[in-house]
Amino acid sequence: MSDPHHAEDAVTAKVMRRLLPFLLLMYVLAFLDRANIGFAQKALQQDTGLSNAAFAFGAGIFFVGYALFEVPSNLLLHRVGAKLWMCRIMVTWGLVSAAMAFAHSTTTFYVLRFLLGVAEAGFFPGIVYYLTRWFPQSARARALGVFYFGAPLAFIFGGPLSGLLLDLHGALGFAGWQWLFLVEGGLASIVGVWAFWYLDNEPSKARWLTSDERTLLSARIESDARAASSHGPHSVLAALVDVRVLILSAVYFLIQIAVYGVIFYLPQQVSALLGTKVGLKVGLVTAIPWICAVVVTWIVPRYADASGLHRRLAVLMLLVAGVGIAVSGLASQPVVSMIALCFAASCFIGAQPLFWTFPTRYLAGAAAAAGIALINSLGSLGGFVAPMLRTAVEAAYASKSAGLVALGAASVLAALVIVVFVRQPKAAEFARAKPAKAS
Repeated sequence: MSDPHHAEDAVTAKVMRRLLPFLLLMYVLAFLDRANIGFAQKALQQDTGLSNAAFAFGAGIFFVGYALFEVPSNLLLHRVGAKLWMCRIMVTWGLVSAAMAFAHSTTTFYVLRFLLGVAEAGFFPGIVYYLTRWFPQSARARALGVFYFGAPLAFIFGGPLSGLLLDLHGALGFAGWQWLFLVEGGLASIVGVWAFWYLDNEPSKARWLTSDERTLLSARIESDARAASSHGPHSVLAALVDVRVLILSAVYFLIQIAVYGVIFYLPQQVSALLGTKVGLKVGLVTAIPWICAVVVTWIVPRYADASGLHRRLAVLMLLVAGVGIAVSGLASQPVVSMIALCFAASCFIGAQPLFWTFPTRYLAGAAAAAGIALINSLGSLGGFVAPMLRTAVEAAYASKSAGLVALGAASVLAALVIVVFVRQPKAAEFARAKPAKAS
């Protein structure tokens, strides 16, 4: 008789090979459309006359639209299925992102950034929820870890791509920053159409799985969902007011302050370290911290799944990220600053797949769709606060490094909130039953 655990591992590996590369491509494009504003900043401001304060507000207002429509978007995904809703999300955000090429006034810049957030709302929590429909709890951190490669890969490949597009300045009468938005937005819409034909809503609908594989995986996912719902909220409303959900929202808010406070200004920070303008060279150097992040995000979630130390590792990584961000601004040597950025990027990216295993241990069904969306919605407001916080602190202390210290403090505070308020998840509640010993 075949080992059921081996069969489960085999079908999980098959699902990973089928789904994760495509989901990763989607996330690369999503993150690229969020972060390319940092590459376009200087050229955009020169052509449009945007002030630093106006740029910071416009960069952040994306997250207001994103947060407002996050929960309803995820509930619609739960109702109509991922393939249709992910197609809608990607096509519309790609079109709005491409329209950023024509943001020649402050008002247009604000409106398009807000609409970009509305269009993309539900993408990330939708993917997290979608993964709970395909991966058992025992493999979820690994799956999320691979998905999170999207952020560093967006910079590894997207950084040089963005720099190259900026260097196309003047081609066909378009500025470099216009090429940046047109090309990267167009790619998102194309992949969105592809998603409709490629994705399946759940294992029972996957023709690329055998009948036995569909039955095995569906049963395992359903078992985990029952375990989660037995000690979590059972309805959408209950999930939205659950204290644990609100605490995790606060943690994610602090993490996103650190993440986007660095990401939005990383090209300019590296440009200053190198003493050159933002272009292909800066794009290549900017990729270095994200290469480190890929390695860490590959290793740590796997170790966490094997050891069950998700919470401790998340705390450690957030602490290291906070110190790294601060040191990158305080260090007087460019090499030291780059090393600190490598630690910071690796740890604030690597900590996030561990973080998302916390809510998925007690949220299932529609409650999971709502709760995950609320955490991401409220947490994403950190991306709205981050550029304005950094700008305000830098102005108050007349120091670029002061803003980075404030961002590092947000990461450290996130770690402390986890230590105090987030209980250690009980991995045993989701452990696979051990086979009975032969008599």
